[in-house]
Amino acid sequence: MRSIWNGAISFGLVSIPIKLVNATENRSISFRQIHTEDGGRIRYRKVCELDGEEVSSDEIGKAYEEADGTMIPITDEDLASLPLPTAKTIEIVAFVPASEIDPLQIDAAYYLSANGVPAAKPYTLLREALKRSERVAIAKFALRGRERLGMLRVVDDVIAMHGLLWPDEIRRPEGVAPDTSVTVRDAELDLADALMDTLGEVDIESLHDDYRAAVEQMIAAKAEGAEVAAPAEERPGGQVIDLMAALESSVRAAREARGEGEPDASVHELSGRKKAPAARSAPKESGTKKSTAKSAAKKAAPARKSTSRTAAGGKAAEKKTTAKKTTAKKTPPRKRAS
Repeated sequence: MRSIWNGAISFGLVSIPIKLVNATENRSISFRQIHTEDGGRIRYRKVCELDGEEVSSDEIGKAYEEADGTMIPITDEDLASLPLPTAKTIEIVAFVPASEIDPLQIDAAYYLSANGVPAAKPYTLLREALKRSERVAIAKFALRGRERLGMLRVVDDVIAMHGLLWPDEIRRPEGVAPDTSVTVRDAELDLADALMDTLGEVDIESLHDDYRAAVEQMIAAKAEGAEVAAPAEERPGGQVIDLMAALESSVRAAREARGEGEPDASVHELSGRKKAPAARSAPKESGTKKSTAKSAAKKAAPARKSTSRTAAGGKAAEKKTTAKKTTAKKTPPRKRAS
């Protein structure tokens, strides 16, 4: 691999000569722009705005544009003369646990190769120290005209460096989270956990770029003059209304994809939780009606008894009054004494 930068790692008073090598490569398929009518290549030419003439790369420099449009020329010598200790040195400033690094900061990755035989000893020392401490090194370095932040860690038997964004280059996630209040039930979380357990782990080495493979096949077919079959039109997915049903279906599909059987009883139990209140609501309703009818009957029963008692009492009073009147009529008047 070709080195892109030569310098040294500054580890206290220890200096380790190294070469910087790109650890990643871009495998995406690139396209050229063409004229659709005749297939001619479209090229961009660098033209000076003042004289309208095309200029070559060796005639192009760099400048800083001020707010009023004034251009301040900046040469490579100007940048090289800056008093930066990191111009040719990866300066380690601290050793921290890897968990303290925000993954949002991680940028490009590089391999650090020992430059020469004398560098092997200090290089190995730093590598083994990083392994035993289970920490990473935070460093500052300059590359492509700007000072950068880096993280050194061990990958196999090599020291790798990840470029890090500066903390002020990370945007705050304001206005990104949902602004509506949502309640997640325990049953939904249980199903989500079941889905994660079913999907399980994956061997990263087994993953590949399906889109790139499809593009390569399409290009090969067109190069041979074959017809490119249009993919079947997929219907847009509808809005998920029943989250529980969607989670259960996802768990079932994941199990089938892994060649496993039906979901275990815990998943059925979770799915039954939703239907249980509806099944219990009917007996409660009928029981309520029965209790209401019984209470109404109990209230009506004393009313009937009191009514019959009043009627009986009234008839008895009438009989007593009639008896009194009859007795009064049959009793002869007493004679006065002479």
